[in-house]
Amino acid sequence: MGGVLDKELVVVTGKGGVGKSTVAAAIGLAAAQRGMRTIVAEVAARDDVTRALADEQAVPFVERELAPRLHHISIEPELAMQEYLVDQLPVRALAGVLVASRVFTYLAAATPGLRELLTIGKVWELAQPDRRTPGAHPYDLVVLDAPATGHGVAILSAPRTFAEAARVGPVARQGGKIHKMLSDPARTGVVGVSLPEEMPVNETLALGEALRRQMGLDLDLVVINGLLPDRFSDSEAQALRDAGAHSALSAHARARAQRDEVARLRAGLDGRPTVELPLIFTAALDAAGLEALSHELEGAL
Repeated sequence: MGGVLDKELVVVTGKGGVGKSTVAAAIGLAAAQRGMRTIVAEVAARDDVTRALADEQAVPFVERELAPRLHHISIEPELAMQEYLVDQLPVRALAGVLVASRVFTYLAAATPGLRELLTIGKVWELAQPDRRTPGAHPYDLVVLDAPATGHGVAILSAPRTFAEAARVGPVARQGGKIHKMLSDPARTGVVGVSLPEEMPVNETLALGEALRRQMGLDLDLVVINGLLPDRFSDSEAQALRDAGAHSALSAHARARAQRDEVARLRAGLDGRPTVELPLIFTAALDAAGLEALSHELEGAL
């Protein structure tokens, strides 16, 4: 099947707060350093990657190069809708009227799953060799910094849901086309991100089950983020107890508890690949920190 970077699209997801954006950026950086023209796509107008690499805010829906061969886009569903209408409708003026219509905007916002469909539709467009965006160039790899676990799976399954509901017509055709790529493990890979803690581990295992059930995909890689160093052997820990070194013992106990959760996660993954990333003691990750993490990930990609 090949490695993670052999895909056209890599979806990074996991429980909120586990470091998905950091891992997505590090994967994008590793791909760019291999010479691949790469774009990291964030959703809902988020721009964590831009602030880490360029120390400034992103302009929504603008593809921008942040480092050699590494690009970024922050996807706003309303702007994705506007681009889709302009591309699909035979009269561009009509597209402008629809987008400007308050009633149409309200209806679109109220349609369950439409924001997810528009978002993943734009991600799919980024991954095409013959892109519909005027003047746009193709990418070797698209890395999607997806929403948290449940919403991330909902985004992936939205095209099939709409295609099945529409049955015929352009929505059915487009939805079927997008789903064909998303459900193809040779083209789309999924990276789960977890902390070595009980709830994130539970959610990562549930993610694997949901992917198999809803998309026919499996996790290509699980990144175990924020691992504390395990510095002391059992005999050294006993010596610390005898010396009353409570602070060091507390850190030791937490590190050992993390290892127990890592073991449970690996057992539940049934042999799926994992990679560990150390806890980085910094308030905000910068370009140097991301570069270090990309090197840690390199061998697993």
